[in-house]
Amino acid sequence: MTTTPATSATAKPTVSPAQPAPAAPSVRWTPDVVTGRIPIDGVSPVVSDGRYPAKSVVGERFPVTATVTREGHDAVAANVVLRDPDGRPGPWTPLVKRGPGLDLWDAEVVADREGRWTITVEAWSDPYATWLHDAGIKIPVQQDVELMLEEGARLLERAAAGSGRSAEDAAVLHDGAAGLRDGSRPAEARFAAGTSEAVQLVLAAAPLRDLVTESPAYPLEVSRERALYGSWYEFFPRSEGASLDPPRSGTLRTAAERLPAVAAMGFEVVYIPPIHPIGTTARKGRNNTLDPGPDDPGVPWAIGAPTGGHDAVHPDLGTIEDWDAFAAAARDNGLEIALDLALQASPDHPWVQEHPEWFTTRADGTIAYAENPPKKYQDIYPINFDNDPQGIYTEVLRIVRHWIEHGVTIFRVDNPHTKPVQFWEWLLREVHATNPEVLFLSEAFTRPAMMHLLAKVGFHQSYTYFTWRTTKQELTDYFTELSQETSHFLRPNAFTNTQDILHAYLQYGGPAAFKIRATLAATLSPTYGIYSGFELYEHVALRPGSEEYLDSEKYQYRPRDYAAAEREGRSLAPYLRLLNQLRRDHPALQRLRNLHFHPTDSEHVLAYSKREVLEDGTDDVVIVVVNLDPHAARSDVVHLDLSALGLTPGQQFAVHDEVTGQTFWWGEHDYVLLDPYTEPAHVLTVRKV
Repeated sequence: MTTTPATSATAKPTVSPAQPAPAAPSVRWTPDVVTGRIPIDGVSPVVSDGRYPAKSVVGERFPVTATVTREGHDAVAANVVLRDPDGRPGPWTPLVKRGPGLDLWDAEVVADREGRWTITVEAWSDPYATWLHDAGIKIPVQQDVELMLEEGARLLERAAAGSGRSAEDAAVLHDGAAGLRDGSRPAEARFAAGTSEAVQLVLAAAPLRDLVTESPAYPLEVSRERALYGSWYEFFPRSEGASLDPPRSGTLRTAAERLPAVAAMGFEVVYIPPIHPIGTTARKGRNNTLDPGPDDPGVPWAIGAPTGGHDAVHPDLGTIEDWDAFAAAARDNGLEIALDLALQASPDHPWVQEHPEWFTTRADGTIAYAENPPKKYQDIYPINFDNDPQGIYTEVLRIVRHWIEHGVTIFRVDNPHTKPVQFWEWLLREVHATNPEVLFLSEAFTRPAMMHLLAKVGFHQSYTYFTWRTTKQELTDYFTELSQETSHFLRPNAFTNTQDILHAYLQYGGPAAFKIRATLAATLSPTYGIYSGFELYEHVALRPGSEEYLDSEKYQYRPRDYAAAEREGRSLAPYLRLLNQLRRDHPALQRLRNLHFHPTDSEHVLAYSKREVLEDGTDDVVIVVVNLDPHAARSDVVHLDLSALGLTPGQQFAVHDEVTGQTFWWGEHDYVLLDPYTEPAHVLTVRKV
């Protein structure tokens, strides 16, 4: 048997002359890696990794945050660059480190015009801060004194030579460098010359930056103020001026007579359910019965009849000229119109004959009507957007533009979660390209993921779960989410009630419940709304356990005598007027991200505040304390976080109750007694003295 001897440890391997040793691998001098030279992570606000824009409105202060760190001990710093729709950068905005060891930096910025902006975070090595730290340690202990002073002088000279530096600022830096080199003075005095307040102010405004690293540019959509702030009032035009005996519809002309009263209550948006022709096939009667009488008007969302579809006005309401007069009257009263956009059809809609392919045909040859088992909506056909997307998309865009031409500036979109999200992204982009002032509200009481996605693809506002959040914990948790976690893409519209939703809290809470819910909606959210009848304390449900109104306006005319109710003290209108005036007077109530909850001892008492720094540097601070129990007086102690109010611990201050006119002297811990039968809430403005 042949064996191969083991190679000695000192033996050299044999290399054939025809087989040269492999060359050393080449090294990229610019690494092909994701991480920049100064790592930047966790930039916010960013929506879905930048696929969708974050949201703001003109003049709104909003936070930008990022995690910025680096190797070793050299100082690092960061700033945010906000670029306008033309690509021009805004003023220098440094990010400030929140605390030692966190590496989390933040700043507040403001966009001053509408359009698509971008947000970029720049991180960089700060050689002056590094020198200041090291020299501040070494020089007092006489270590490397001359070396440290000379290095500081060279840094200031380099900073002075930077492009864009004014002559005055350059002179300050040269003076600092000269002082560092002045050997006739003690080291401490020389160090003081290079670290003077004047030097540090110049470098704070335009620092010396090394190894500058940029994050990606993330999109930001800036809309007009109404996208964030406004109060909404919903009413059915057919009920204004209507009669029940004999049955007779109101008209757009009689509905216009309601507008001055809506404006007088301080509302800014009037929301109008569909005004289009209503089908007769499978028409619903009073209280959703299937056997309508000859005078039952039908459900406005069952759109379409031989007289027209989504671009027509119901003949009972009037003509398109009557609509134009209504829209003009709204503008004259300082009101914007939000028109319902309900993309569905009655069996009598012209689309059914002209485009049957736009619907779903069942196995028996019939068109499928809407269902949400066990509920059936035989009077409504859903649109199948997958059958002819080009035709359907084009038609809807035509309809939207038709109503824009007739004075509509806001669309309240009915059930958008039952239509493809892809469609909404396309539609809102197309409308925005020609009419960026037009806003869309998503009426999607559905799963959070879908509500969030609709907001991300372009809806300016969203209905919320506020109607069902009634306890202290529920309200705290939900509005913390809305104001902090999702505020960069979802703007809430907190409706107290709708034509579909009469919560048990209002059914059984009496007038105090209405006042409590109005206070919460108007002060927790910058946008809120009520459905007509709320101010009259309408609270009777169709049956126990139901959220449907008895004799719902969806199925019949519902004329109301608002003026008589107010004269007789049976109306919440004066209180709504007060709330809306407070919202106008106090910018803090016009913002979402500034909401801060304060602890209370009782589960029945909720306390929160909003603070906004005004252009003149002063604070607008509002504190709200609400008794959530509509049946009993509650006393409690409110524990205020004074730093959230812009105050110092232990400080005493005056608060003025804007509801009662009383003034109190408050501090960190304050006793309250709130009686739902008199005033269930304090709405307090802080008066610093």
